[in-house]
Amino acid sequence: MNASTLDAVVAAELPASPERVFRALTSDEIVRWWVRAGVFDTREWTGDVRPGGMWHASGMARGNPYTLDGEYLEVDAPKKLVHTWQLNGMPLVTTVTYELQRTERGTQLTVRHAGCSSEEAREINRTGWETSIDALRRLLE
Repeated sequence: MNASTLDAVVAAELPASPERVFRALTSDEIVRWWVRAGVFDTREWTGDVRPGGMWHASGMARGNPYTLDGEYLEVDAPKKLVHTWQLNGMPLVTTVTYELQRTERGTQLTVRHAGCSSEEAREINRTGWETSIDALRRLLE
């Protein structure tokens, strides 16, 4: 199986400028949209948004606390953001890429969560990103 087939990819047009969307991706606003009700609930986020800077998020997942950590690999505001993603205590490190493109009505956002460990993990991540992007859209409206 080709490794790229284990990438979760989600795209949506959002009703805000790329600058506004980028700010929502790189600030504590994350706790307002990075969620999947009843499954994944981000409650805290901190980040040093620069190449080599670290980010940290924590919350509840299916009733249990979790933490996520990562490193920013690429920061090209407001066009592209790339960071690693690691669930605390797990060996797998994946990569999330956000690409933002200005449109007539706002911003086309494409999220690629690369390196999922299985087809099941890819689908779980894809569903999570779809839910989170829907919440981001509501935040930006």
